[in-house]
Amino acid sequence: MKSRAERYDELTAKRSQSLVPAGTDAVARQHARGKRTARERIEMLVDEASFTELDRFVVHRTNAFGLDEREFLGDGVITGCASIDGRRVFLFSQDFTVLGGSLGEAFAEKICKVMDLAVRTGAPVIGINDSGGARIQEGVVSLGGYAEIFWRNVQASGIVPQISLIAGPCAGGAVYSPAITDFIIMTQAVSQMFITGPDIIKTVTGEDVSFEELGGATTHATRSGVAHLVAADEEDLMAQTRILLSYLPQNNLDDPPRYASDDDPRREAPELDTLVPDAPNKPYDMQAAIAAVLDDAEFFEIHARYACNIVCGFGRIEGRSVGVVANQPSVLAGVLDIASSVKAARFVRFCDAFNIPLLTFVDVPGFLPGIGQEHGGIILHGAKLLYAFAEATVPKVTVITRKAYGGAYDVMASKHIRADVNVAWPTAEIAVMGAEGAVKTIFRREIAAAKDPAAKTQQLIDEYTERFANPYIAAQRGYVDDVIEARRTRPVVAQALRMLENKRVDRPKRKHGNIPL
Repeated sequence: MKSRAERYDELTAKRSQSLVPAGTDAVARQHARGKRTARERIEMLVDEASFTELDRFVVHRTNAFGLDEREFLGDGVITGCASIDGRRVFLFSQDFTVLGGSLGEAFAEKICKVMDLAVRTGAPVIGINDSGGARIQEGVVSLGGYAEIFWRNVQASGIVPQISLIAGPCAGGAVYSPAITDFIIMTQAVSQMFITGPDIIKTVTGEDVSFEELGGATTHATRSGVAHLVAADEEDLMAQTRILLSYLPQNNLDDPPRYASDDDPRREAPELDTLVPDAPNKPYDMQAAIAAVLDDAEFFEIHARYACNIVCGFGRIEGRSVGVVANQPSVLAGVLDIASSVKAARFVRFCDAFNIPLLTFVDVPGFLPGIGQEHGGIILHGAKLLYAFAEATVPKVTVITRKAYGGAYDVMASKHIRADVNVAWPTAEIAVMGAEGAVKTIFRREIAAAKDPAAKTQQLIDEYTERFANPYIAAQRGYVDDVIEARRTRPVVAQALRMLENKRVDRPKRKHGNIPL
């Protein structure tokens, strides 16, 4: 029988072993790849000395394919609870030094435990992913483990924020858990996400593609839209995660954190009075309007490199988080297309789930025409954004800066789909379509019969513009609550958000709506 001293020595030895379960050589190889270890990543992310580890002595339960001769304390994933800026989070960090970070039964159970704890206690879940996928040696058991995680991702969705950090490869079934979470942050050059790797693609389709081209951070940030944010390196990865969390509440029953701000909510921005050009088709940068309205011009953009004709991100007004959605006139004239509709719809739904008010800037000429868009399902995908805004019950404030044409006017948080406060700048144009298109549709016979069709067209365009290309008809009907000087946008928005702070909406009981997916 072991003595008390021997038992304590055994505990000390096992704790030491758990710090480097695959040995120091494996750690050196991880560093040689330019990657930190799972434990180092946690230490970099969380508040100093705040991490409480769970299940450090868990090991796998299989003896197939020689695994009975290899035992790794922790089974390839570090799990636990910590604080970030004093706020509790639960997290797991996959350890690539242990069997390539592959997921087995015990590995999955550890992740499921912290996810369950996060939901029960109302705290965000952060997953640091660096894994080759399912552990082949454990067969279908590892697939079952993935499915258990997926199920919990779905149950936690809209209850606690879920953030996935991709710090290495993420392949096969491993990509679906991040895909269900709220935000994916990838690390440039060292992380990839794909269902099937380049070798299988080459065999099946004959296509040649590199790992980075197939599923690297740049690909997913610009082409697929899978990655919401891209970090330059692991330090940036952790820094962006901390910033993102600062805008989010702990759970769906809490309000986002509020910070002191020295930026006067009554501050005006005279530069906005001249932001919109006199020429209706001349572009300008909507980011200037966003920055002028938010506290200290700080804007944390989401999906900054994807579907750039719409802008989404977080900021603060009077220290309180707001979610910003804005058409971008400098890219495709701010038109709505498939990608921008889906991008904004997902962001709107996240904000609504977590009590973050929505501030919408509108300058939209309509939906992008074209065979590719129609065949690609612009009707279906555009309806997602309409559904998201109509479904949202958080405070909704809308600012129309210039064009608000056609169905896109309705979709972009109009009064008709229950935005709370809608204001317009004097430069706003609210109409079924632009003046030229309207004139050529309404007066095509008169134009055809005119001695000088071009002159007649211009005359009619001028008359239509004078009559309809303004915000006052909408204001007369109450579709716009006020027409304001652009410089006054910040104080008007701040006042509206204060007014709406205690907004409550009761909806009929239902299992869930059927968003047009």
